[in-house]
Amino acid sequence: MKEAMFYDKLDGGRVRCGLCRFHCLIGTGKRGRCRVRENREGILYSLVYGRVVAEHVDPIEKKPLFHLLPGSRSYSVATVGCSFRCLHCQNYSIAQPEEENVEHSGGFVAPEAIVERALAAGCSSISYTYTEPTIFFEYAYDVAQLARKAGLKNIFVTNGYITDAALAVIAPYLDAANIDLKGFSEAFYRDAVGASLPEVLDCIRAYKRLGIWVELTTLVIPNRNDSEQELRGIAEFIAREIGPETPWHVTQFYPTYRLTDVPRTPLATLRTAREIGVAAGLRYVYEGNVPGEGGENSYCPSCGGLLIKRYGYIIEKNLLARGRCPGCGFQVDGLWE
Repeated sequence: MKEAMFYDKLDGGRVRCGLCRFHCLIGTGKRGRCRVRENREGILYSLVYGRVVAEHVDPIEKKPLFHLLPGSRSYSVATVGCSFRCLHCQNYSIAQPEEENVEHSGGFVAPEAIVERALAAGCSSISYTYTEPTIFFEYAYDVAQLARKAGLKNIFVTNGYITDAALAVIAPYLDAANIDLKGFSEAFYRDAVGASLPEVLDCIRAYKRLGIWVELTTLVIPNRNDSEQELRGIAEFIAREIGPETPWHVTQFYPTYRLTDVPRTPLATLRTAREIGVAAGLRYVYEGNVPGEGGENSYCPSCGGLLIKRYGYIIEKNLLARGRCPGCGFQVDGLWE
């Protein structure tokens, strides 16, 4: 165990967690919503520090991050736990653990070992992913500092619910984030996710304000968050408040977890979403989970020329030269070196 960061001690042995935007009030012997932070006699502990349950070398495109070192590999790690309760969670077996299994999950891996393994695997970055990196903040923070010293970039793949205070602490070591913007209605966030849309929007603004490279992903679920009105709301929010240079990934849903009765997203819906994004002024809109359909390629916002041709997670052709379009010289937004 490790004492948690970001909490206040209250009367009666209670504590108030300040790590994520739920601000859990936790009585002694109880845990927060994430299931991995426990109050023991007035001290809040992380139960998952270093207890890695997933550890893989992934292409950076899997995060998905299309404008950060394309074709590179990212060392990806996770512990159990999440602050959300998504009905469509793809990694529910580790994101939604039973409380009694948390302390015995995974095996301990020291922060130094993660960095050493990332370097040995030829990775250019470390991604805190698969579950919600906010809930294993203390571990991610320690790894990230070592990674930065070793010349590796750090990436959060996140639900966008960290507090401003916690984000400000790790921001100096955090290069990029893919943030889920799961829908654009409070009803969807309440019913399908168990969270609040305005809090997510504020969090995305905070990432942008702190200078972290941001890409956003929306898993488009039939009859849940796929109306043109909702998709247009997302696109206009990104263009207006985060910036037209922000890549938006509109991704195909497939039946999983508690939404097995919902069909896959039609390709036509993703095409519509992409058209809506472009019409809103976004420079880069990508279709995900549909390899070979052409929606994964990067094109120059200035001349329309092909920049990067992708098939799934594979880079088939990369024509960028230090981030510039080979046709017109436009400086393409992203982190290329």
